[in-house]
Amino acid sequence: MTAPLSTIDAPLSDADPFSYDILEDPLPFQAELRAAGPVVYLRKYDVYAMGRYDEVHAALTDWQTFQSAAGVGLSNFRYEKPWRPPSLLLEADPPHHDAPRAVLTKILGPREIRGLADAWAADAEELVEDLLAKGTEFDAVTDLAAAFPLRVFPDAVGIPKDGREHLLPYGDHVFNAFGPPNELVAKGAPRVAELSASIATKCARDVLTPDGFGAQIWAAADRGDITEAQAPLIIRSLLTAGVDTTVNGLAAVLYAFATNPDQWARLREDPALSRTAFDEAVRFESPVQTFFRTTARDIEIGGTVIPEGRKILMFLGSANRDPRRWENPDAFDLSRDPSGHVGFGFGIHQCVGQHVARLEAATILNALSKRIASIEISGPTRRHHNNTLRAWESLPVRVKLG
Repeated sequence: MTAPLSTIDAPLSDADPFSYDILEDPLPFQAELRAAGPVVYLRKYDVYAMGRYDEVHAALTDWQTFQSAAGVGLSNFRYEKPWRPPSLLLEADPPHHDAPRAVLTKILGPREIRGLADAWAADAEELVEDLLAKGTEFDAVTDLAAAFPLRVFPDAVGIPKDGREHLLPYGDHVFNAFGPPNELVAKGAPRVAELSASIATKCARDVLTPDGFGAQIWAAADRGDITEAQAPLIIRSLLTAGVDTTVNGLAAVLYAFATNPDQWARLREDPALSRTAFDEAVRFESPVQTFFRTTARDIEIGGTVIPEGRKILMFLGSANRDPRRWENPDAFDLSRDPSGHVGFGFGIHQCVGQHVARLEAATILNALSKRIASIEISGPTRRHHNNTLRAWESLPVRVKLG
């Protein structure tokens, strides 16, 4: 359904936001996108794009106009069959979205997860002690950012230990599949059936522990709050979105501190800043860089009329660096109030697990700040490319104890 260029009144771009160069460093492209206008047409994918904060925020909060049910990736579910059953949280709109969202909002609310804090703090301190016992140089991605969520979150959900190694590669493929069918998607395709089957088995009632998030979701089905068919899909969404994004959020905050030693010193002086630090890192690095929506009607934005049924690519990472919204946006600054960032989305589709992610981040940062006086990059860093996520493959660091 490529639009004739003569009918498009938006600035045109030939850039490929899913290319190697832009995935490696998206900031120059995002600056060009914001400068071009509130809406830009990406010729390569026949989609409209928005990179400024105001327009992205408005689209995220207007689910009636900017639909999620046609898919939050490039694929349009109106015409294409999804490769897996759509997420009841990300890829559904009211009324289908309402019951699953209400159930998870209650289970994952800040008051409800507070009971995890003490056990997670003990796990974090043990992890840090074990890591530092081996030396003062380690990989902040594999040894911390991935290790801690994979240690505590699956237990909180209540899934068995067998097969947990499939969580990260499955999530990586899901987030890649939101983009175009490029080499990143092709690389994960051979394992899709195996990984999908493994994750599906983790969502069954009889394999879950009786006190985890998963059991609470099945209990909601027993009460009639959701259907039995919905329960495993909601657990699947939890496992899909609750690991990769948190891992990359933790990597983002550790990278930010390693490259901004003055801010680490500030956190050590005031450990209460740990949650602010995580949100500022999510704004600064935006682990979730992009999501799509589909227009439910003709909509005029900044002088451009986008027809009904068209895909819009929202650049969350770009919005979080928009100088129209943020003062000195390219600085990681704990004196900033980062609330209002769109790194967790916004509106009714805002990340339902954000309180869990914040608790995980604050817990590991608190454990680190008690033992580590400084943290610095100690070797070549490597990005992990993903069509949707801003991720790290390796982040070698050296720490000084104190």
